[in-house]
Amino acid sequence: MQSNIFNKEPFIGSPDWGESKYWSYKDLRVHFRVTGKESNPPIVLIHGFGASCDHWRNNAEIFALEGFRVFGIDLIGFGKSKQNLQNKIKYLDNQLWANQLASFLDQIVDIEKNGKVILIGNSLGALTAITALSERPDLIKTIIAAPLPEPVFVNPIKFSLPNWLVKFKSFLIEIVFHLFPLKTLINLISRTKLITFALQSAYFRSISNDTPLKRIVTVPARRVNASKALRAMCIGMSNRPDCAKGPSIIKKIKNLPNRPPILLIWGKQDKLIPIFLAKKLIKLHPWLKLSVIDNAGHCLHDELPNHFNQIVLKWLENLKNSKQPI
Repeated sequence: MQSNIFNKEPFIGSPDWGESKYWSYKDLRVHFRVTGKESNPPIVLIHGFGASCDHWRNNAEIFALEGFRVFGIDLIGFGKSKQNLQNKIKYLDNQLWANQLASFLDQIVDIEKNGKVILIGNSLGALTAITALSERPDLIKTIIAAPLPEPVFVNPIKFSLPNWLVKFKSFLIEIVFHLFPLKTLINLISRTKLITFALQSAYFRSISNDTPLKRIVTVPARRVNASKALRAMCIGMSNRPDCAKGPSIIKKIKNLPNRPPILLIWGKQDKLIPIFLAKKLIKLHPWLKLSVIDNAGHCLHDELPNHFNQIVLKWLENLKNSKQPI
């Protein structure tokens, strides 16, 4: 499967990879990209917080060259997808995005025709992928999570609050995020040198001269309704029920009768989700597999794409040669 493309020097691929298309989910416009032959096995790439399908600039075309039909989706609120929810959706969380993803797999990727999908997610995208798996395992062949974002995967919450306190907490969270000047904050970060500082926390290498990367993040952040989408996400993710959080999702997946294999890929220098959390997670759930990339941070797929792509393709090759054909 692997070719001499990996012997070349590292490159910066075009954020405008593949063909740009749109699709409607709950009457909201969703942007996605696609490349590769229609008859090839499908891969869907799911971006992390603040990013879009453009962030797979160094991966998508490589996977297509290696014999896959590759899709990249912009989650609601991100990239070129709808940010003004127009009361069609009140809040954004991983359950909503998982439902969006499942509909995308049914309607656009067409699992019934093309077979189960390979999901590759970065951070928030990985959480979305495993949430979709917990609800629709019939759609998914395997998941590659690079990495999983929630610390609660490692330290499960074992207590529950009374209903009145839960409601009061939810009310306070809504008040805080409605009063907090998110629009001012987004404008400050996206229109000043603070964007370099913010992005650098997700990378081990210097990104100071990576203009395309800054464009991937700042263009959506400068859209008129970006702060509305961020507020909907902050409230939605903060007020999720326990069933939408890490421990419940992992437990549900663990108990699936035909559980698809899951590979975790972690950057050894990840400052946002340190590697020790990955090791604790594997210790708690040894049925998960872990691969670590040295000299890489949180966005390892973009930072060391050659290494990342090799690990992904080797994993898929091994699945193809096992009893679980791709």
